[in-house]
Amino acid sequence: MTQQNHRALWTGKGVGVAVLDTGIFPHVDFDRRIAVFKDFLGGRLSPYDDNGHGTHVAGILAGSGAASGGRYRGAAPGCHLAAVKVLDHKGNGQKQDVIKALAWVAENRERYNLRIVNISVGTTEKNRNHSSLIQAVEQIWDLGLVVVTAAGNMGPAPGSVTAPGCSRKVITVGSSDMIAGRESVSGAGPTRECVVKPDIVTRGQEIVSCAPGGEVNYAVKSGTSMSTPRISGAIACMLEKDPRLTNLEIKMLLRESARDLGYSKNQQGWGAFDREKFLSL
Repeated sequence: MTQQNHRALWTGKGVGVAVLDTGIFPHVDFDRRIAVFKDFLGGRLSPYDDNGHGTHVAGILAGSGAASGGRYRGAAPGCHLAAVKVLDHKGNGQKQDVIKALAWVAENRERYNLRIVNISVGTTEKNRNHSSLIQAVEQIWDLGLVVVTAAGNMGPAPGSVTAPGCSRKVITVGSSDMIAGRESVSGAGPTRECVVKPDIVTRGQEIVSCAPGGEVNYAVKSGTSMSTPRISGAIACMLEKDPRLTNLEIKMLLRESARDLGYSKNQQGWGAFDREKFLSL
């Protein structure tokens, strides 16, 4: 089956993805698939994004491509979103808000059929104690949700994977096109506990996706934040294909689908993601 056929067959329909970020703009590419919006900063009820990062991430994950004639289509254009605002207009946030957001996801996972949590957010692991944040994502994982996090853009030095991506349980995503050369910023392992990270890498440089506001429909951004929703979206498609899969089984299928790029394990993890192979397993 060709990649185009896979994209047509599996869209993530019926699968809920929680996106913890700067919020979301009700872009035409999201149709009516913003199932719920939760604002942990200002308590606003209607979806908004005063930064743009969250909308961009959500577009990579779930955009239909309606405003571009299908050109900028997301990885799972049929899934529905729980957009959770934990970062402010500058893209900054507090660890406590992320932990509260994760607790909210746990409480509402059945109501919105949330199977995946996308966290394109990270804070440096060095010289700080992030045990409470890591514990929170691991509790979500233990409930059966698939947690997908960014490796961060603090690389390429060893030990530069950000929290909560340094958790041994979650799926940590780096950027395959930002490992080496002038753009080598993708977070690298090992973690403080000597765990190999990231788990997998995929494209993250100069990605076109949804922008907030009405004048410009799309914008270009780069980083592991952009790589992460590509994996989350593919997982949503896989869970539509087989809803019985566990988070650990999903993780093992990702490993089986990866293609070795020739870099060290602490740069590339299992290797580059191959969506076609993944959805064929």
